Amino acid sequence: MFSTSTSDPPSPSGTAHMVVCGDDALAHRLAAELHFVYRTQVTVVIPGGTPLADPAGQQVAGWRPGGRTSALFGRFSAAVGRVALPRQTADDPAPDGGVRVMEVPALDEEVLTEAGAEHATALALVHDDDEANIHAALRARRLNPRLRLVIRLYNRKLGQHLEELLDEAARVADPGMDAAELDATTTVLSDADTAAPALAATAVAGTSKVLQADGLLLRAAERTPPGPDEVARPGLCTLALLSSTTSDPGGSEGSDSSGDEGPKLLPGDEEVAAATGRDTVVLEAVSATGPPLPPRRLGTRRLPLASLFSRRLRWSVAGMAIAVLALTIASWQLTGAGLLRAAYLTVLDVLAIDDPALDEPTGRKVLQLLSGLTGLLMLPVLVAAALEALGTFRTASTLRRPPRGLSGHVVLLGLGKVGTRVLARLREMDIPVVCVEEDPGARGIPLARRLGVPTVIGDVTQEGVLEAAKIQRAHSLLALTSVDTTNLEATLYARSVKPRLRVALRLYDDRFATAVYRTLRAAHPRALTRSRSVSSLAAPAFAGAMMGRQILGAIPVERRVLLFAALHVAGHPQLEGRTVAEAFAPGAWRVIALDAAEPADRQRDLAAAPPYDGATQAPSLVWDLPSGYVLRPHDRVVLAATSQGLGEILAGAAARRN
Repeated sequence: MFSTSTSDPPSPSGTAHMVVCGDDALAHRLAAELHFVYRTQVTVVIPGGTPLADPAGQQVAGWRPGGRTSALFGRFSAAVGRVALPRQTADDPAPDGGVRVMEVPALDEEVLTEAGAEHATALALVHDDDEANIHAALRARRLNPRLRLVIRLYNRKLGQHLEELLDEAARVADPGMDAAELDATTTVLSDADTAAPALAATAVAGTSKVLQADGLLLRAAERTPPGPDEVARPGLCTLALLSSTTSDPGGSEGSDSSGDEGPKLLPGDEEVAAATGRDTVVLEAVSATGPPLPPRRLGTRRLPLASLFSRRLRWSVAGMAIAVLALTIASWQLTGAGLLRAAYLTVLDVLAIDDPALDEPTGRKVLQLLSGLTGLLMLPVLVAAALEALGTFRTASTLRRPPRGLSGHVVLLGLGKVGTRVLARLREMDIPVVCVEEDPGARGIPLARRLGVPTVIGDVTQEGVLEAAKIQRAHSLLALTSVDTTNLEATLYARSVKPRLRVALRLYDDRFATAVYRTLRAAHPRALTRSRSVSSLAAPAFAGAMMGRQILGAIPVERRVLLFAALHVAGHPQLEGRTVAEAFAPGAWRVIALDAAEPADRQRDLAAAPPYDGATQAPSLVWDLPSGYVLRPHDRVVLAATSQGLGEILAGAAARRN
């Protein structure tokens, strides 16, 4: 029934054991993160087809290439190749046991038992099918109430209800479970949600080294040493000292090797001051570089006057009003009547309601004739206004077209799962967006209509579609369709229209992405080009949830990885009762922010995307912490740490509980 690698099944004790169930790049990318970054034993369960290969690239016994399985094998192996592996030393060896791969026809309780779910630390269900993940999660919770579940689910509301249901099932099955452990038993994530901040930041800041915390988008920015007369911008905090400063035409992501001196993560202030001439990595907030949109609530349905009536019609109405006003003043002066009476008579004449001025002076007769002529001219204007208003109200629920004067915007291609989340994130940041989608029934079309985002319906590979999206005046292009060739073709055409356009394209195949990135970089060295994989952007968040802590994100620093986690101070001897300065361990961990909200009002998941219903919420994180602040047990802090440092903190908490 099963085909496995040569590794023996993991035992209940010893190294932490993780089980990953999935059939796409996210599953193998996640397994690689767990194995190489967190040093855990991993079992990968692949449903259907013939067995593939383990995430280390070793062929499984009995595997034969062919059809869909062969294609997936190539993609999985390529996905693993992009993991930023930490530098291994004699003191930090890779765990024994490696990665075990199982090929199964269906994911049932027998399969979960064979995979070791009864004694595993965590189980990740990352199939692209929400229903399959839900069924497997219910089976796994019955099998092991203490098992930590990480579930891939696109539907947010359903995910929230599922979390509550599975947490309640764990509480009933094991009433003595610790509250902190119970809080981490179930985590529902969406790869689209976790990748959206990085993709949005690529369009805004040109980098994927970002994380989201408390609704604020943060990035790790590389800074060169300041000149003699310059003052360095510190940002929120200094994360690392880089090992080399060699220039690379591809930017910071193009360098794969360190210099003679390796990078120093989380250095102390004195060490940063002494390291003159070395580049630094600092944490800073991301803001839009293009012209922002006027502040407004998302989802507003106000109909502005400019869209209700055309400019030509507004000018025509204004001309008619001026003519009536001029006739009123003339009648007032010529007839000697009061101003209100003159205005009343003029309106009657314009509407052809007044009696003919047969016995009136000549001036009055002339004014009546002019008023009647004005009324005739006004009639088609009033009819046009009524028709335009009726047409506007009838099409108020349809998609908007890009306005003529739009510039400095982001052109977003594709409104699928990922594109929809990125659109919401960009609009939440008040960044102007124009969407292009071929399918009028795509998942993100209702959101674009609700937010009033200009959208072009058409095939992006056809001539004139990108021009309709004002690509020649755009700030950047995000090609996020599910077809690699479509994204590439759109990128090449956009570059022919605007050679220095900032481009980020989503490519599934890593080898193809590497070739495209290098070619575009060589052809347009002065334009920023980035290729992004949703699985590579989402895997760190899934891996962090499996490790039982609230991981806000992971940022690569050359060949090493820096993690960001939200931890409660209580139970951690390295933090509790210490000042911020005393809790700082250079090279291992550092407290960078404090959650100032009351425990009952705290956001459960600081890394979650904020709601897109227009609600506003003041940030609760305090970043500029005084070094003398004493960390109290009820505090929650944001920690920057290496994987080894964070593991040491958690080990200390576990030792205290025991």
